[in-house]
Amino acid sequence: MTEASESVRRTLALEEEFEEIIQRSLWLDALERLLRNKAAMIGLFISIVVLFIGAFGPYLAPHDYLRTNLARIADGPGTIYWLGTDLVGRDMLSRLFWGARTAVFVAVVVIVISNTIGVSAGAIAAYGGKIADDIIMRITDILFSFPDLLAAAFLATTVRRPVVEFVGNLYQSTQWAILRETVFLDYLVMFGALSMVNWSGQARMIRGQILSLREQDFIRAERALGIPGRMIVTSHLIPNAIAPIIVGISASVGGIMLSEASLSFLGLGIQPPAASWGNMINSNLALWRLHPHLVAMPGITLAVSVFGFNFLGDGINDALNPRMIKR
Repeated sequence: MTEASESVRRTLALEEEFEEIIQRSLWLDALERLLRNKAAMIGLFISIVVLFIGAFGPYLAPHDYLRTNLARIADGPGTIYWLGTDLVGRDMLSRLFWGARTAVFVAVVVIVISNTIGVSAGAIAAYGGKIADDIIMRITDILFSFPDLLAAAFLATTVRRPVVEFVGNLYQSTQWAILRETVFLDYLVMFGALSMVNWSGQARMIRGQILSLREQDFIRAERALGIPGRMIVTSHLIPNAIAPIIVGISASVGGIMLSEASLSFLGLGIQPPAASWGNMINSNLALWRLHPHLVAMPGITLAVSVFGFNFLGDGINDALNPRMIKR
């Protein structure tokens, strides 16, 4: 019995080493395919620029994005204000930079939260038994039955008042200054609303991957050795399903940015005077015929950013799924 177990262990070790070599080769091949994809490289360039501006743009902004100049209301582009000013005299370029920070910050946090929930739920559904699978899949069915933007708007409207009351009570007991900031509440509601409508797709994807992987020989060998299911999931099943997670992340960044801008445009997301591309469009929409640049600049910036991340996401998907490449 001991010799049989040792033989299984050696076989399992060899299979894992072979699998690691194959994975390295597959990742290098995927990188080469990605670098040959011109649209993906354009998307990568745009994505890097947006991420850089989101991280460092506020420090490079030529003016304070909140400072008003009533003598230069709705000015066109010039030497002082390179992209002009809005309807209350604020520098448009500086507000675009801060809007990029809002879009990137929301996208990163929502991706982390939604993927953590989605991966965990998908793994539990695939490896936790029929009851857990049925419950989680029915929840995802309910979420899929609503358009993402409509569901996010409903959640943002519904939870805002309870969140405001909870944070207000928390401030009374702690006196933390950050809890008085309305922008903090806007971000909190945005994170919750968008995360709750974005995890279901990842959960279904991970569930399908794990259901396929759990029938592989090396997983059966680990079960035969008595390795706990939790360790099998975290050490082998989820790492081997990482490719579709990466594809899902790259493809969802642009959509989350667009959802954030849409909610802010509707008045359900980031509120003025905080900068968001969506509320910048909404704030200047009334006089777009007289000052079209005030609507066009945040709109074009949002469109280019979304296209860039979508191109990159499509390129990564093609690189990691060679069968998707057109011959």
